[in-house]
Amino acid sequence: MNKREEEKLLRQKAKLEKERTRLKEMSVYEEKYGMYHYICGVDEAGRGPLAGPVVAGAVILPKDTEILYLNDSKKLSAKRREALYDEIREKAVSVGVGIIGPERIDEINILNAAYEAMRLAIAALKVKPDILLNDAVTIPDIEIEQVPIIKGDAKSISIAAASIIAKVTRDRMMAEYDVSMPGYDFGKHKGYGTKMHIESLKRLGPCPIHRRTFIKKFV
Repeated sequence: MNKREEEKLLRQKAKLEKERTRLKEMSVYEEKYGMYHYICGVDEAGRGPLAGPVVAGAVILPKDTEILYLNDSKKLSAKRREALYDEIREKAVSVGVGIIGPERIDEINILNAAYEAMRLAIAALKVKPDILLNDAVTIPDIEIEQVPIIKGDAKSISIAAASIIAKVTRDRMMAEYDVSMPGYDFGKHKGYGTKMHIESLKRLGPCPIHRRTFIKKFV
């Protein structure tokens, strides 16, 4: 091995150690509640968009599992999220997804719809969690012990995993809507209120996946 190769190997080793240190820091809640067997992270994606569903993820990871670069889904590239989505699915004890569509969002409001999506995601798990680590919220009508963690998707590996499952699931749905409902560019903005989206909404009018309570000031 020449000097250049040796230096490259040392850099890679240092980078890996730094990443493992970061993941350890993101596992403090998992360690704190380590007396529980099944620790479940819960998060949602899609509260803010003008169109599309709100999607929740619930993920139970095995104790001491290692998923490198696991992080808040918003801090990751789409390519990294897709790769982590597959790894989470492969390594998790169980993964649950809950989806609530635009009509229901309009009917019960987005906060209640997000709670409903989370309850569906938890119910979809193959095993019952002993404790829930939630991103900032306490979910109503759930009997399982809950720990709301502010900015939890950046502080807990379980919540981060749930955020990735929710985000990737929703993004894939919006890409499919882009094909079936052309003209709105859902694949690009994922239903969020970008200038491009608002212009197409004003030009074409609302489509079936628009949240009527969210678009009143535009159409």
